[in-house]
Amino acid sequence: MIQFIERNLVALPLWAEQPLLAVIAAAIGIAMALVIHWFLFRLLRRVARSSSNDADDIVVKRLARPTRYAFVALGIVMAAREMPVLDAVWSRFSGFVMPLLTGWIAVAVLRAFVEAMILRNDISVEDNRNARRRRTRLAIFSRIGTFLILFLTVAGMLASIPGVREIGVTLMASAGLAALAVGAAAQPALKALIAGFQMALTEPIAIDDVVIIDGEWGRIEDIRTTYVIVRVWDDRRLVVPSNRFLEDTFQNWTKTSSELLGTVMIYLDHGAEIAPIRAEYSRQIAAHRLWDKRAQVLQVTDCDNEAIEVRLLMSAKDGPTLFDLRCEIRESMLDWIRREMPQALVRRRTLPVAPVELAAGPSMAEAMAGEGRGLLP
Repeated sequence: MIQFIERNLVALPLWAEQPLLAVIAAAIGIAMALVIHWFLFRLLRRVARSSSNDADDIVVKRLARPTRYAFVALGIVMAAREMPVLDAVWSRFSGFVMPLLTGWIAVAVLRAFVEAMILRNDISVEDNRNARRRRTRLAIFSRIGTFLILFLTVAGMLASIPGVREIGVTLMASAGLAALAVGAAAQPALKALIAGFQMALTEPIAIDDVVIIDGEWGRIEDIRTTYVIVRVWDDRRLVVPSNRFLEDTFQNWTKTSSELLGTVMIYLDHGAEIAPIRAEYSRQIAAHRLWDKRAQVLQVTDCDNEAIEVRLLMSAKDGPTLFDLRCEIRESMLDWIRREMPQALVRRRTLPVAPVELAAGPSMAEAMAGEGRGLLP
Protein backbone atom coordinates (compact mmCIF):
# COMPACT_ATOMS: atom_id res chain seq x y z
CA MET A 1 0.00 0.00 0.00
CA ILE A 2 2.77 2.44 0.90
CA GLN A 3 4.71 1.66 -2.33
CA PHE A 4 1.56 2.36 -4.38
CA ILE A 5 1.13 5.73 -2.68
CA GLU A 6 4.79 6.66 -3.21
CA ARG A 7 4.70 5.77 -6.93
CA ASN A 8 1.58 7.85 -7.63
CA LEU A 9 2.30 10.78 -5.34
CA VAL A 10 3.11 14.10 -7.00
CA ALA A 11 6.52 15.46 -6.09
CA LEU A 12 6.25 17.45 -2.88
CA PRO A 13 8.73 19.11 -0.54
CA LEU A 14 10.32 16.71 1.92
CA TRP A 15 8.73 18.40 4.94
CA ALA A 16 5.23 17.80 3.52
CA GLU A 17 5.71 14.39 1.93
CA GLN A 18 5.82 12.25 5.06
CA PRO A 19 2.77 13.81 6.81
CA LEU A 20 0.74 13.54 3.62
CA LEU A 21 1.73 9.89 3.22
CA ALA A 22 0.67 9.29 6.83
CA VAL A 23 -2.75 10.94 6.27
CA ILE A 24 -3.37 8.94 3.09
CA ALA A 25 -2.28 5.69 4.73
CA ALA A 26 -4.57 6.39 7.71
CA ALA A 27 -7.48 7.18 5.39
CA ILE A 28 -6.97 3.96 3.42
CA GLY A 29 -6.70 1.95 6.66
CA ILE A 30 -9.90 3.51 8.03
CA ALA A 31 -11.77 2.90 4.77
CA MET A 32 -10.73 -0.73 4.66
CA ALA A 33 -11.71 -1.19 8.32
CA LEU A 34 -15.15 0.35 7.75
CA VAL A 35 -15.76 -1.86 4.71
CA ILE A 36 -14.80 -4.98 6.66
CA HIS A 37 -17.01 -3.90 9.55
CA TRP A 38 -19.96 -3.27 7.20
CA PHE A 39 -19.69 -6.69 5.59
CA LEU A 40 -19.19 -8.44 8.92
CA PHE A 41 -22.18 -6.85 10.64
CA ARG A 42 -24.38 -7.23 7.57
CA LEU A 43 -23.70 -10.96 7.80
CA LEU A 44 -24.33 -10.94 11.56
CA ARG A 45 -27.65 -9.08 11.16
CA ARG A 46 -28.79 -11.58 8.58
CA VAL A 47 -27.90 -14.46 10.90
CA ALA A 48 -29.66 -12.74 13.82
CA ARG A 49 -32.84 -12.14 11.80
CA SER A 50 -32.94 -15.78 10.77
CA SER A 51 -32.81 -16.83 14.43
CA SER A 52 -36.01 -17.10 16.47
CA ASN A 53 -34.29 -15.62 19.51
CA ASP A 54 -34.52 -11.83 19.85
CA ALA A 55 -31.41 -11.77 22.03
CA ASP A 56 -29.20 -12.11 18.92
CA ASP A 57 -30.67 -8.92 17.44
CA ILE A 58 -30.04 -7.06 20.69
CA VAL A 59 -26.38 -8.14 20.86
CA VAL A 60 -25.72 -7.18 17.24
CA LYS A 61 -27.46 -3.82 17.66
CA ARG A 62 -25.56 -2.96 20.83
CA LEU A 63 -22.13 -3.93 19.46
CA ALA A 64 -22.47 -2.30 16.03
CA ARG A 65 -21.50 1.23 17.01
CA PRO A 66 -18.61 0.68 19.46
CA THR A 67 -17.02 -1.99 17.28
CA ARG A 68 -17.15 0.36 14.29
CA TYR A 69 -14.84 2.77 16.08
CA ALA A 70 -12.73 -0.14 17.29
CA PHE A 71 -12.28 -1.21 13.66
CA VAL A 72 -11.30 2.36 12.78
CA ALA A 73 -8.64 2.28 15.50
CA LEU A 74 -7.47 -1.10 14.20
CA GLY A 75 -7.17 0.34 10.68
CA ILE A 76 -5.03 3.19 11.99
CA VAL A 77 -2.83 0.72 13.90
CA MET A 78 -2.28 -1.36 10.76
CA ALA A 79 -1.36 1.74 8.77
CA ALA A 80 0.93 3.02 11.53
CA ARG A 81 3.09 -0.11 11.21
CA GLU A 82 4.16 1.08 7.77
CA MET A 83 4.44 4.79 8.55
CA PRO A 84 6.79 5.91 11.35
CA VAL A 85 5.26 9.40 11.34
CA LEU A 86 1.76 8.00 11.81
CA ASP A 87 3.04 5.58 14.44
CA ALA A 88 4.58 8.45 16.40
CA VAL A 89 1.30 10.39 16.33
CA TRP A 90 -0.83 7.36 17.18
CA SER A 91 1.37 6.41 20.13
CA ARG A 92 0.53 9.75 21.72
CA PHE A 93 -3.21 9.11 21.60
CA SER A 94 -3.46 5.33 21.82
CA GLY A 95 -3.13 5.27 25.59
CA PHE A 96 -6.15 7.56 25.80
CA VAL A 97 -8.27 6.06 22.99
CA MET A 98 -7.82 2.33 23.63
CA PRO A 99 -9.16 2.34 27.23
CA LEU A 100 -12.11 4.41 26.00
CA LEU A 101 -12.98 1.92 23.25
CA THR A 102 -12.45 -1.05 25.55
CA GLY A 103 -14.76 0.40 28.19
CA TRP A 104 -17.37 1.30 25.57
CA ILE A 105 -17.42 -2.24 24.21
CA ALA A 106 -17.57 -3.69 27.74
CA VAL A 107 -20.59 -1.51 28.61
CA ALA A 108 -22.28 -2.49 25.33
CA VAL A 109 -21.75 -6.19 26.04
CA LEU A 110 -23.08 -5.78 29.60
CA ARG A 111 -26.22 -3.94 28.47
CA ALA A 112 -26.83 -6.42 25.65
CA PHE A 113 -26.63 -9.26 28.16
CA VAL A 114 -29.03 -7.49 30.55
CA GLU A 115 -31.57 -6.75 27.80
CA ALA A 116 -31.40 -10.32 26.53
CA MET A 117 -32.04 -11.64 30.05
CA ILE A 118 -34.94 -9.21 30.51
CA LEU A 119 -36.61 -10.66 27.42
CA ARG A 120 -36.42 -14.09 29.00
CA ASN A 121 -38.13 -12.84 32.18
CA ASP A 122 -41.56 -11.56 31.20
CA ILE A 123 -43.39 -9.81 34.06
CA SER A 124 -46.67 -9.38 32.16
CA VAL A 125 -47.77 -12.92 33.04
CA GLU A 126 -49.94 -13.57 36.09
CA ASP A 127 -47.36 -15.55 38.11
CA ASN A 128 -44.38 -13.25 37.67
CA ARG A 129 -42.68 -13.42 41.08
CA ASN A 130 -39.49 -15.14 39.90
CA ALA A 131 -39.29 -12.97 36.77
CA ARG A 132 -39.53 -9.79 38.86
CA ARG A 133 -36.80 -11.02 41.19
CA ARG A 134 -34.45 -11.71 38.30
CA ARG A 135 -35.18 -8.34 36.71
CA THR A 136 -34.44 -6.60 39.98
CA ARG A 137 -31.06 -8.30 40.31
CA LEU A 138 -30.24 -7.58 36.69
CA ALA A 139 -31.11 -3.89 37.07
CA ILE A 140 -28.99 -3.43 40.20
CA PHE A 141 -25.97 -5.45 39.07
CA SER A 142 -26.10 -3.80 35.64
CA ARG A 143 -25.77 -0.34 37.17
CA ILE A 144 -23.05 -1.46 39.56
CA GLY A 145 -21.15 -3.13 36.68
CA THR A 146 -21.55 -0.03 34.50
CA PHE A 147 -20.19 2.14 37.31
CA LEU A 148 -17.15 -0.10 37.79
CA ILE A 149 -16.42 -0.20 34.04
CA LEU A 150 -16.67 3.58 33.76
CA PHE A 151 -14.43 3.99 36.80
CA LEU A 152 -11.76 1.69 35.38
CA THR A 153 -12.05 3.31 31.95
CA VAL A 154 -11.54 6.82 33.31
CA ALA A 155 -8.67 5.58 35.48
CA GLY A 156 -6.99 3.96 32.44
CA MET A 157 -7.44 7.13 30.36
CA LEU A 158 -6.01 9.36 33.07
CA ALA A 159 -3.11 6.99 33.67
CA SER A 160 -2.01 7.50 30.06
CA ILE A 161 -1.34 11.18 30.78
CA PRO A 162 2.18 11.47 32.29
CA GLY A 163 1.37 14.44 34.53
CA VAL A 164 -1.74 12.84 35.96
CA ARG A 165 0.15 9.57 36.53
CA GLU A 166 2.83 11.37 38.54
CA ILE A 167 0.21 13.19 40.60
CA GLY A 168 -1.54 9.88 41.30
CA VAL A 169 1.69 8.28 42.50
CA THR A 170 2.31 11.24 44.80
CA LEU A 171 -1.17 11.10 46.24
CA MET A 172 -0.82 7.40 46.99
CA ALA A 173 1.57 8.32 49.81
CA SER A 174 -1.27 10.06 51.66
CA ALA A 175 -3.95 7.59 50.61
CA GLY A 176 -4.93 6.79 54.22
CA LEU A 177 -5.83 10.36 55.15
CA ALA A 178 -7.44 10.95 51.77
CA ALA A 179 -9.58 7.84 52.18
CA LEU A 180 -10.75 9.00 55.60
CA ALA A 181 -11.59 12.47 54.31
CA VAL A 182 -13.42 11.20 51.24
CA GLY A 183 -15.23 8.56 53.28
CA ALA A 184 -16.46 11.15 55.78
CA ALA A 185 -17.58 13.54 53.04
CA ALA A 186 -19.26 10.89 50.89
CA GLN A 187 -20.84 8.87 53.70
CA PRO A 188 -24.48 9.38 52.55
CA ALA A 189 -23.64 8.46 48.94
CA LEU A 190 -21.60 5.42 49.97
CA LYS A 191 -24.34 4.35 52.36
CA ALA A 192 -26.95 4.51 49.60
CA LEU A 193 -24.63 2.68 47.17
CA ILE A 194 -24.02 -0.14 49.65
CA ALA A 195 -27.75 -0.27 50.37
CA GLY A 196 -28.47 -0.76 46.68
CA PHE A 197 -26.01 -3.65 46.51
CA GLN A 198 -27.48 -5.14 49.69
CA MET A 199 -31.00 -4.96 48.26
CA ALA A 200 -29.89 -7.08 45.30
CA LEU A 201 -28.84 -9.79 47.76
CA THR A 202 -31.58 -9.60 50.41
CA GLU A 203 -34.45 -8.66 48.03
CA PRO A 204 -36.80 -6.71 50.31
CA ILE A 205 -38.40 -5.34 47.13
CA ALA A 206 -38.49 -6.29 43.46
CA ILE A 207 -39.52 -4.61 40.23
CA ASP A 208 -43.34 -4.21 40.03
CA ASP A 209 -43.84 -4.94 43.74
CA VAL A 210 -46.87 -3.24 45.33
CA VAL A 211 -45.74 -1.26 48.39
CA ILE A 212 -47.09 1.30 50.83
CA ILE A 213 -44.46 3.78 51.99
CA ASP A 214 -45.02 7.16 53.64
CA GLY A 215 -48.76 6.46 53.44
CA GLU A 216 -48.63 6.20 49.62
CA TRP A 217 -49.76 3.14 47.64
CA GLY A 218 -47.69 2.42 44.55
CA ARG A 219 -45.56 0.03 42.51
CA ILE A 220 -41.78 -0.27 42.33
CA GLU A 221 -41.08 1.15 38.88
CA ASP A 222 -37.28 1.22 38.89
CA ILE A 223 -34.44 0.38 41.27
CA ARG A 224 -31.31 2.48 40.81
CA THR A 225 -27.97 2.19 42.54
CA THR A 226 -28.76 4.74 45.26
CA TYR A 227 -32.54 5.29 45.05
CA VAL A 228 -35.82 3.62 44.15
CA ILE A 229 -38.63 5.07 42.03
CA VAL A 230 -42.14 4.25 43.26
CA ARG A 231 -45.00 4.94 40.86
CA VAL A 232 -47.99 6.05 42.93
CA TRP A 233 -51.56 5.15 41.93
CA ASP A 234 -52.18 8.66 40.47
CA ASP A 235 -49.01 8.46 38.31
CA ARG A 236 -46.86 10.53 40.65
CA ARG A 237 -43.34 9.24 41.33
CA LEU A 238 -41.75 8.92 44.74
CA VAL A 239 -37.94 8.97 44.74
CA VAL A 240 -36.94 7.03 47.85
CA PRO A 241 -33.32 6.44 49.01
CA SER A 242 -32.37 2.77 48.88
CA ASN A 243 -31.47 2.59 52.56
CA ARG A 244 -35.08 3.47 53.49
CA PHE A 245 -36.15 -0.03 52.41
CA LEU A 246 -33.52 -1.56 54.71
CA GLU A 247 -33.85 0.63 57.79
CA ASP A 248 -37.51 1.71 57.93
CA THR A 249 -40.75 -0.27 58.04
CA PHE A 250 -42.90 -0.39 54.91
CA GLN A 251 -45.64 -2.63 53.52
CA ASN A 252 -44.90 -5.00 50.63
CA TRP A 253 -48.13 -6.53 49.34
CA THR A 254 -46.39 -8.84 46.85
CA LYS A 255 -43.37 -10.06 48.78
CA THR A 256 -44.19 -13.76 48.48
CA SER A 257 -47.15 -13.65 46.10
CA SER A 258 -49.50 -11.10 44.59
CA GLU A 259 -52.67 -12.67 46.03
CA LEU A 260 -54.40 -10.58 48.70
CA LEU A 261 -57.41 -10.59 51.03
CA GLY A 262 -59.66 -7.56 51.44
CA THR A 263 -62.74 -6.52 53.41
CA VAL A 264 -65.84 -4.42 52.92
CA MET A 265 -67.64 -3.05 55.99
CA ILE A 266 -71.42 -2.53 55.91
CA TYR A 267 -73.35 -1.05 58.84
CA LEU A 268 -76.93 -2.30 59.29
CA ASP A 269 -79.83 -1.96 61.65
CA HIS A 270 -80.05 -4.15 64.73
CA GLY A 271 -83.18 -5.78 63.38
CA ALA A 272 -81.61 -6.80 60.03
CA GLU A 273 -81.75 -10.46 59.03
CA ILE A 274 -78.24 -11.71 58.26
CA ALA A 275 -79.08 -14.99 56.50
CA PRO A 276 -80.58 -13.43 53.30
CA ILE A 277 -77.71 -10.94 53.12
CA ARG A 278 -75.17 -13.75 53.47
CA ALA A 279 -76.87 -15.74 50.72
CA GLU A 280 -76.92 -12.72 48.39
CA TYR A 281 -73.24 -11.98 49.05
CA SER A 282 -72.31 -15.60 48.27
CA ARG A 283 -74.25 -15.38 45.02
CA GLN A 284 -72.66 -12.07 43.95
CA ILE A 285 -69.07 -12.98 44.83
CA ALA A 286 -69.30 -16.38 43.14
CA ALA A 287 -70.44 -14.76 39.89
CA HIS A 288 -67.94 -11.91 39.97
CA ARG A 289 -65.19 -11.91 37.33
CA LEU A 290 -62.52 -10.48 39.67
CA TRP A 291 -62.85 -13.02 42.49
CA ASP A 292 -60.09 -15.65 42.50
CA LYS A 293 -62.22 -18.24 44.40
CA ARG A 294 -59.90 -18.44 47.41
CA ALA A 295 -61.87 -16.82 50.22
CA GLN A 296 -65.33 -15.35 50.84
CA VAL A 297 -66.94 -14.92 54.28
CA LEU A 298 -69.68 -12.70 55.76
CA GLN A 299 -69.51 -12.12 59.52
CA VAL A 300 -71.01 -9.76 62.07
CA THR A 301 -67.85 -8.37 63.65
CA ASP A 302 -69.10 -5.59 65.94
CA CYS A 303 -72.16 -3.96 67.44
CA ASP A 304 -72.88 -0.67 69.20
CA ASN A 305 -75.95 1.25 70.29
CA GLU A 306 -76.62 2.52 66.74
CA ALA A 307 -75.76 -0.30 64.26
CA ILE A 308 -74.18 -3.68 63.71
CA GLU A 309 -70.96 -4.03 61.71
CA VAL A 310 -71.02 -6.67 58.95
CA ARG A 311 -67.67 -7.61 57.37
CA LEU A 312 -67.50 -9.04 53.84
CA LEU A 313 -64.17 -10.85 53.32
CA MET A 314 -62.99 -11.53 49.75
CA SER A 315 -59.82 -12.36 47.82
CA ALA A 316 -58.26 -11.38 44.47
CA LYS A 317 -55.15 -12.11 42.46
CA ASP A 318 -53.41 -8.76 43.19
CA GLY A 319 -53.82 -5.38 44.83
CA PRO A 320 -55.42 -3.37 41.98
CA THR A 321 -57.86 -6.19 41.24
CA LEU A 322 -58.78 -6.43 44.91
CA PHE A 323 -59.48 -2.69 45.08
CA ASP A 324 -61.86 -2.89 42.10
CA LEU A 325 -63.54 -5.99 43.53
CA ARG A 326 -64.16 -4.31 46.88
CA CYS A 327 -65.65 -1.20 45.26
CA GLU A 328 -67.98 -3.19 43.00
CA ILE A 329 -69.15 -5.57 45.74
CA ARG A 330 -69.78 -2.67 48.13
CA GLU A 331 -71.88 -0.87 45.52
CA SER A 332 -73.88 -3.94 44.45
CA MET A 333 -74.59 -5.13 48.00
CA LEU A 334 -75.78 -1.73 49.17
CA ASP A 335 -77.98 -1.47 46.10
CA TRP A 336 -79.50 -4.90 46.79
CA ILE A 337 -80.13 -4.09 50.46
CA ARG A 338 -81.77 -0.78 49.50
CA ARG A 339 -84.12 -2.54 47.04
CA GLU A 340 -84.82 -5.87 48.75
CA MET A 341 -84.33 -5.20 52.46
CA PRO A 342 -84.77 -1.46 53.13
CA GLN A 343 -85.66 -2.26 56.74
CA ALA A 344 -82.05 -3.42 57.24
CA LEU A 345 -80.65 0.08 56.71
CA VAL A 346 -79.54 1.95 59.80
CA ARG A 347 -82.30 4.07 61.36
CA ARG A 348 -82.32 6.32 64.38
CA ARG A 349 -85.11 5.53 66.83
CA THR A 350 -86.71 7.95 69.28
CA LEU A 351 -88.85 6.15 71.87
CA PRO A 352 -91.80 8.07 73.43
CA VAL A 353 -91.49 8.82 77.13
CA ALA A 354 -94.54 8.54 79.44
CA PRO A 355 -95.61 11.79 81.16
CA VAL A 356 -94.41 12.19 84.74
CA GLU A 357 -97.24 12.44 87.31
CA LEU A 358 -96.54 14.82 90.21
CA ALA A 359 -97.68 13.99 93.74
CA ALA A 360 -100.79 15.90 94.98
CA GLY A 361 -99.99 18.85 97.24
CA PRO A 362 -100.77 22.50 97.91
CA SER A 363 -100.45 24.96 95.10
CA MET A 364 -97.82 27.67 95.08
CA ALA A 365 -100.32 30.32 96.15
CA GLU A 366 -101.62 28.19 98.97
CA ALA A 367 -98.11 27.43 100.12
CA MET A 368 -97.20 31.10 100.21
CA ALA A 369 -100.42 31.92 102.07
CA GLY A 370 -99.82 29.20 104.59
CA GLU A 371 -96.27 30.39 105.16
CA GLY A 372 -97.63 33.88 105.86
CA ARG A 373 -100.03 32.53 108.47
CA GLY A 374 -97.32 30.46 110.11
CA LEU A 375 -98.87 27.19 109.07
CA LEU A 376 -95.75 25.98 107.28
CA PRO A 377 -92.44 25.56 109.01
